[in-house]
Amino acid sequence: MKIATWNINSVRRRSALLEHWLQATQPDIVCLQELKATEAEFPFDACERAGYGAAVVGQKTWNGVAVLTRDAEPRVVRRTLPGDAKDKQARYLEVAHAGVLVASLYLPNGNPQPGPKFDYKLAWFERLLRHAQSLLQTGEPIVLAGDYNVVPTDRDIYDTRSWLDDALLQPESRDAYARLLAQGWTDALRHKHPKDFGLYTFWDYKRNRWPRDAGLRIDHMLVSAPLRPKLRAASVHKPMRGVEGASDHAPVWLEIAV
Repeated sequence: MKIATWNINSVRRRSALLEHWLQATQPDIVCLQELKATEAEFPFDACERAGYGAAVVGQKTWNGVAVLTRDAEPRVVRRTLPGDAKDKQARYLEVAHAGVLVASLYLPNGNPQPGPKFDYKLAWFERLLRHAQSLLQTGEPIVLAGDYNVVPTDRDIYDTRSWLDDALLQPESRDAYARLLAQGWTDALRHKHPKDFGLYTFWDYKRNRWPRDAGLRIDHMLVSAPLRPKLRAASVHKPMRGVEGASDHAPVWLEIAV
């Protein structure tokens, strides 16, 4: 089974790219983030032409997550991250498919920091930690996939100097991610490439960062204990960042034995 995640950075603008990529790679499950679209605006037709059903939690202009399943309609388990009934931002969606529970998540960016946006990021992370622990306790095969907006370590970024004040690299952000792994989750990409530098998933549009390969690893796929021994491969579909009209993120994928 192949599962992928992609911060598409406006699904309407990139619906043709999405359709082409789905047809070319045919993952079984796809998590999308930063849709920047409501459910009514989502390109269901493009997904259907590629052979996918879609579940969507959308929001006008900002945020938005989706899960696509090949040759089937997704079975939605949860459409919000528990812990704050007042939080209306579209950042979380859980789907059960083919014996696996998959969550598409889009953590807050948190900039500028310090300030209310960074506080919201950390509070969201604490909610995720609590929910992730409850998911692990089920003992089920689970994948938490998406844009975490955290650079876990210095080897996950080309150079820290111009990012030292960014919310993605703050000790609190990194500590929250480390605590998530300490629960028992496995970072699939790092697990399969333990010593690799340059394992990036995001290249900012500014300062010529894509041609310079000045990237960051902020898109992660965490797997629960039952899936760790079944993890065959994990990688970044880097060529998608170089196509015309690309998102500033590349898709990340993993393959598990079934």
